Amino acid sequence: MMKFICAKKKDLSEIMHIIGQAQAYLASQHIEQWQNGYPNESAILKDIKNTESYVVKSEDSSLLATAMFTTRNEPTYKHIEGQWLTKNNATYGVIHRMAVSNKFRGKGIAKFIFFQCEQNLKQNNIKSMRIDTHEENLGMQGLLKKLGYHYCGVIYLENNDKRLAFEKLIS
Repeated sequence: MMKFICAKKKDLSEIMHIIGQAQAYLASQHIEQWQNGYPNESAILKDIKNTESYVVKSEDSSLLATAMFTTRNEPTYKHIEGQWLTKNNATYGVIHRMAVSNKFRGKGIAKFIFFQCEQNLKQNNIKSMRIDTHEENLGMQGLLKKLGYHYCGVIYLENNDKRLAFEKLIS
């Protein structure tokens, strides 16, 4: 039985280990995403402080994955080359910084994270989830399509990096 719970400061080193594995995996796929020292400890500590950092733990409390989940508006989502499914002033969920341990990749844990976040949105009567990913991250794009996310257009991060933006209506 997996649990999706708020991360604590004591989880930081394990979270950073999993993020390091994800960075190496992306590099091995020749994907530029996360190759510039991001996400770093200060980003994760900020997520933990804001109670927006989550971990997936197994029955024996092993840390399997990490993700940031929030319902605060994402500033880089204000301007999109394309169109969101919902109005820009609507409340929506956002997932960022998702990484699954090498040992557990391909076992449905990312799907589990999406399901948990979507359930949270349903319980809080929030109608959509938005997410962005690197244009070369075909694994995440495939997962998003499989989970019913719609491609909405292109957004640009604060450092001007291009990302593909997706949204799903939560019913």
